[in-house]
Amino acid sequence: MNRRKSLKILGGTVTGIAGLVIVDWKWQLIDQLTHKGFFTFMEGKLISAIADTIIPEGLPPDIPTPDAQPIGALSTGTDKYLIRLFEHCYEKETQDMIKAQLTSLSERSKTEFGKSFESATQKEREALLLSYDSSQVEDEKNFFVLMKSQTITGFTTVKKVMVDYRGYQVAPGFYNGCVQVTSQA
Repeated sequence: MNRRKSLKILGGTVTGIAGLVIVDWKWQLIDQLTHKGFFTFMEGKLISAIADTIIPEGLPPDIPTPDAQPIGALSTGTDKYLIRLFEHCYEKETQDMIKAQLTSLSERSKTEFGKSFESATQKEREALLLSYDSSQVEDEKNFFVLMKSQTITGFTTVKKVMVDYRGYQVAPGFYNGCVQVTSQA
């Protein structure tokens, strides 16, 4: 192969990769700007990070899945469940408390660790959430209990966990409609 052809291929590849990175960045920016919902884009990311902190990927380790992939709160969609649950099923006072505590959590993470909650390590995020559990402020404690309980509920009721781990069957047993009846005499 000659050098010109190699350089053209290499240049095309680099341009294509750069284009993909720019397109991905633009889509993320568009997603942030056009996000519609009760929670802002950043609040949604924070709820996802909290869910991932409570049930990270690969825990519990003994859940057998058909594709042998570790599962956690994010891979089962528990974060999306939480966002919809808080948006549609809770009263205004609780929603306002959740929003206020998300803001507080974000600010505390920046002051304690010098970085956002999402970019903190697992141990740092756990320590920050556990400080909410042992807090004397009632809203902080209620926020932690709500996030923890609803994350566990959301995770344990998804199909991957119910069917693959617990062996749940929608209709246990089987119905055989056309069976020959034999006498037992």
